[in-house]
Amino acid sequence: MLRGFPPVVAADTHTLVLGSFPGEASLVATQYYAHPRNQFWRLLGTVLDEPLPELSYEERLTRLLSHGIGVWDVLAACEREGSLDAAIRNASPNDFASLRAHAPKLAKVCFNGKTAGRFAPVIGEAGYATLVLPSSSPANAMLSFDQKLRLWRDILT
Repeated sequence: MLRGFPPVVAADTHTLVLGSFPGEASLVATQYYAHPRNQFWRLLGTVLDEPLPELSYEERLTRLLSHGIGVWDVLAACEREGSLDAAIRNASPNDFASLRAHAPKLAKVCFNGKTAGRFAPVIGEAGYATLVLPSSSPANAMLSFDQKLRLWRDILT
């Protein structure tokens, strides 16, 4: 059974970006979105006008939090061969009920890709605004960076 990471949130986090579950490169590095071809840091860096891809991992997280944005995954644990969401088996979700205590100002939850986006109705019912974004994964080659960016800019609205 693979285990994910704790949430990166603060008391003033108003927006959370949820992935499905860390890929192999991320699990090895113990960092969210560690695969060099994943566009997560480039997309959010462009949206926030921050040089996120150029910064250390710790500084990336600090900068995200300074903008009121947090990162987590919908799944706490799962079985999976490789990094594809389609290979996820025996998944257990993260405890979103406890999130209110850590991020009481959280108002919007954005989902990085369709797999994570399957949880949007449940999160919406809990009172959060939701937004399903195109996946930043290198496996999602159907959209160009610019096409993804146009949609990722909605994180700030």
